[in-house]
Amino acid sequence: MDQQAGAYIVGGAGNESSMRANREAFEKVRIIPRMLRDVGECDTQIELFGHAIPSPFLLAPIGVLEMADAAADLAVARAAAALGVPFIFSNQASVPMEECASAMGDSPHWFQLYWSKSNELVASFVRRAEQCGCSALVVTLDTTMLGWRPRDLDLAYLPFLEGKGIAQYTSDPVFQKMLDDMAEDPADPDRILNLQSLQGLITMVNKYPGKGFFKKLRSGRPTKAVRQFVSTYSNPRTTWEDLKFLRELTKLPILLKGILHPDDALKSLDAGMDGIYVSNHGGRQVDGSIASLDALPEIVEVVKNKVPIIFDSGVRGGADAFKAIALGATAVCIGRPYAYGLAIAGQEGVHAVIGNFMADLALTMGLAGCRRADEITSECIA
Repeated sequence: MDQQAGAYIVGGAGNESSMRANREAFEKVRIIPRMLRDVGECDTQIELFGHAIPSPFLLAPIGVLEMADAAADLAVARAAAALGVPFIFSNQASVPMEECASAMGDSPHWFQLYWSKSNELVASFVRRAEQCGCSALVVTLDTTMLGWRPRDLDLAYLPFLEGKGIAQYTSDPVFQKMLDDMAEDPADPDRILNLQSLQGLITMVNKYPGKGFFKKLRSGRPTKAVRQFVSTYSNPRTTWEDLKFLRELTKLPILLKGILHPDDALKSLDAGMDGIYVSNHGGRQVDGSIASLDALPEIVEVVKNKVPIIFDSGVRGGADAFKAIALGATAVCIGRPYAYGLAIAGQEGVHAVIGNFMADLALTMGLAGCRRADEITSECIA
């Protein structure tokens, strides 16, 4: 990846202590292999919201995948579908959800939702997710504002300002209506025109859907789209009360992503949510945050198997997934590793990363004496 893409995808919040804590938490947990159990055949299959999936892996939502490879989300969707692994479409995708859903066919796919300042836009995203066959919604709670990310700040770079990662918006009818109603951008006499800003404008126009560079440029809609996105994309005033709106809006299972405190897990159940997603956003939001794996046991204890618990942050192999499942996770999401596979070899790279994780987990299960995923329990670890 180039320097800007590397900073955005690889980096974390602050001095990246939360990223380190995620890995350190896994190092503290140890697997206790058991002997002389018939593990000639290991079944990694689990059931999630009525769907049988071949292993307890999903692909976490990652935005702006075009920074890793031009095929972006489409390459990931095709690789996930080939292996039957659910892909959670990012709210900040580089390809509209409809195109990714078409590429996946009957393979399971979910949609991640950032809560916009416009409930009408939220409702439109949910309707589209339903129409393109998404089988669950993942509401990300920990990014109502972007964390302090020095790698991006050092480069003074944010991909959204070039129109990258906003394909869900520019393909949305409600968002397009918002552009129709926008006032023209007043000329700023202090605006600096240099090579960097000119390159950003060219990228912005190219990324906007439609044909004809100068036609799009004259319309002003590419720059309007970026302005509207920046002012709309997330709402720091969102509260637990707002979940009523979403619960009444759809019958799809709703999971809350970013839960790290057991009280918040209980509030999620009280709000009628269908799943908990334990995550510290891969260490990208709060520097010094509790590691996701350290937060998992207390959340598992209060949830008491009432809803599935999805887990991510710091997972770097099948043995890590084994540990998270032993601590009570229902399924585990792969994050940065598949983005690295995408950067290295596109769709083939993503396919290899997912396949490696699945094989690693199956071997770890067999060597630890577990024939089925439901045999991975707290007795398997120290």
